[in-house]
Amino acid sequence: MSLRTTIGIAILAVLGCVVGTFYYLRAREAKPAPEVVSPEPAGFRDAPPDSAKPANAAAAKPRLPAISKKAAAPVDTALPLRPGEVLEYTANVSNLENVASLKLQVAGRGTFLGKSVWHLQAFAHTQNALRMIFEVDDQFDSYSDAATLASLQYEMRLNERGQKVESLQRMTATGREPASPEAAQARVLPGTRDPLGFMQFLRNVDWAKMPEVRCPVYDGHKLYDVRAKVRAASEKVTVPAGDYTASKIGIRVFDNGVETKDASFTLYLANNAARTPVLLEAVMPFATARVELLKAK
Repeated sequence: MSLRTTIGIAILAVLGCVVGTFYYLRAREAKPAPEVVSPEPAGFRDAPPDSAKPANAAAAKPRLPAISKKAAAPVDTALPLRPGEVLEYTANVSNLENVASLKLQVAGRGTFLGKSVWHLQAFAHTQNALRMIFEVDDQFDSYSDAATLASLQYEMRLNERGQKVESLQRMTATGREPASPEAAQARVLPGTRDPLGFMQFLRNVDWAKMPEVRCPVYDGHKLYDVRAKVRAASEKVTVPAGDYTASKIGIRVFDNGVETKDASFTLYLANNAARTPVLLEAVMPFATARVELLKAK
């Protein structure tokens, strides 16, 4: 598994959060490039801000763009996701501190091709010493089912070492789901999540009742079987954002039934109402990394 893939599954399982996946780091004395808000795909509509009663999602039409005149309000999933939530992290690799920044945010709820979704985003930038050798300014967008966080569409806008790549992938388990002209179809298993949706999914597991979970995760390149298990229900964690009591979750990644040995992950979820991802630890053959919460708002 590539470092990039590793990050994605992890952040953007973090951060929850992991990062695509996931180590997209960047910059020495240069400032990170400003984050540009990319337009939502053709089939996406924001939920009406004054909708009081959630409605069931309408069935998607087989033609594009599948946008109705009236957008149905997303179902009330009772998840701790909060529209407008922003989590900012700093990454430390071995003895190098603050070599990358990561921002995860819940951009909002809406409908995508007739289905109720969460729009999740992540922005990753390398900085300081790492940016000198590996300049990265990446953006990830996930449109995930509001009730299950299964991925409908996963988008990567990568700017690494001056090379820009844009990838928009419409998830399909049947090959019959419609995709816009800009998006490619990615054949996945039913219930597949992308790294951003997977991170949010981990926040919503009742770990006291279900100490181990597994699901397929597509990082934009490959499909993996990812398994997460509680290693400790309460541990003290100190990060720049403060001191927390958190659940310790071990994450294992399998490729075609074989566990990958090039990286292992541990995620710490705060034992608060939001189950905030406060720390992600990654152990790799060449380095160890900590992605620590800086601030939450």
